[in-house]
Amino acid sequence: MIETASLALATFFATIGPIDVAATFAALTMSGTPQHRRLMAIRGTLIASVILLAFALAGEFLLAGFGISLAALRTSGGILLLLIGIDMVFARSSGGTSTIDEEEREAESKQDISIFPIATPLIAGPGSMGAAILLMANAKGNYTHQMIVVVSLLAILLFTAVSLLLASKIHQVLGVTGMHVISRIMGVLLSALAVQFIFDGIAQSGLITG
Repeated sequence: MIETASLALATFFATIGPIDVAATFAALTMSGTPQHRRLMAIRGTLIASVILLAFALAGEFLLAGFGISLAALRTSGGILLLLIGIDMVFARSSGGTSTIDEEEREAESKQDISIFPIATPLIAGPGSMGAAILLMANAKGNYTHQMIVVVSLLAILLFTAVSLLLASKIHQVLGVTGMHVISRIMGVLLSALAVQFIFDGIAQSGLITG
C-alpha cells in the first residue's frame, strides 16, 4: 500500500507539476485582482479534477472499447512519461505538461483562464491523463490500491490548488533556479518509473521470454 501511494504521489506530482503550474499561473494573472486570481485558481483546479477523475475511473472502459491491452498501455504510457521526465531533467518546455507558445499568447488575451490553459493542458494534460489511466489499470482488480491512486490524485490536486493560491509568493521564494531544481529531481524519478513501466509492459506482452 505504501509503495502504491508513493508511486502514485510521485507520478502525479511530476506529471501535473504544481510548482510549474503555479509559476505560469502567476505570470498569466499578474495584472488581475486577488479575487480574480482566487476564482481562476479554484475553478481551474475543480475542472481539472473532474477531467482527471473521469479518465481515472473510466480508463478501463476506454481501454476495452479500443481493444488496448494493459501491456500496450504500460509500454506506451511509460514512453510518454519518459519523454516528459527527460524534458523535466533538461528544463525544457513541451506540450506534455505545459502550454506551447501559441497557447500562452492566446491565454494572455483572455480574462477567464480557468478552463484554458489552467485546467487543461496545465493541470489535466496528456501526461497526467495518461498517468491516471495507467496507474488505475496497473492496480486493476485491487480496489484498495485503486482507491489509494484516487486519493493520491486528489492530494496532489489539493496541493496544486494551494500552490495556485500562493503562486506569487512561491515564485518569489523559489525563483526560476529553485523551480528548475525541483523539476529536475522529479524528472529523474519520473524517468526511472517510466522505464519500469516500459519493462513491465514488454514483459507482460510476451514479446520477450525467459
